[in-house]
Amino acid sequence: MTVSDHAARHVAIIMDGNGRWAKKRMLPRVAGHRAGVETVRTIVRAAGDLGLEAMTLYAFSSENWKRPEEEVNDLMGLMKRFILSDLDEFAANDVKLKVIGNWRALAPDVVALIDNALDRTSGNKRTTLAVALNYGAQDELVRAANAAAAIGEITAEAIEAHLDTADMPPLDLLIRTSGELRLSNFLLWQSAYAELYFTEKLWPDFTPADLKAALDQFARRDRRYGGL
Repeated sequence: MTVSDHAARHVAIIMDGNGRWAKKRMLPRVAGHRAGVETVRTIVRAAGDLGLEAMTLYAFSSENWKRPEEEVNDLMGLMKRFILSDLDEFAANDVKLKVIGNWRALAPDVVALIDNALDRTSGNKRTTLAVALNYGAQDELVRAANAAAAIGEITAEAIEAHLDTADMPPLDLLIRTSGELRLSNFLLWQSAYAELYFTEKLWPDFTPADLKAALDQFARRDRRYGGL
């Protein structure tokens, strides 16, 4: 199967480079994370304008707990402020918030904020924003396989039905910023036939024009799905 001139429906982004962005400017790492949050706001707004049905952002991996406690606390604080400050905008712009990963293991106040945001945006339809929190793809696959086994035979279809992204369109394009060339335990199953796009841009410097450039390149690619 070959498809050309096609538009992406679901894009995922590994938002990498906040720390290096801050280091280049001789700023603390938290300054890079704050700048990264501003980029999230800009890119989420652009996603709807560019016609994307869904966007998944790798916000906090299950491996990020290995970072210094102060940095983890800063990240959690930024996440809470982001949810609180942007919830009205999500509602106004018909953005449905979704959270994937083992996020219910987070602090109770964070879980309560997320529950409220999910409930408030549940009826929105323009764009789905999935935020990966305390997420690891290997853990997701284990959970999906266990759920499939609990009700019957473990098949590819059964696993897929129990993935965190089961109610979202198939992943079309995965973008990673900062020049790193790996998936870092992110959406491993979903990326099986997704197109990959790597850019040297650090996440705080990533713009809607960069997103459009990635989408334009995607539209020119031939997706063969194992065929000729």
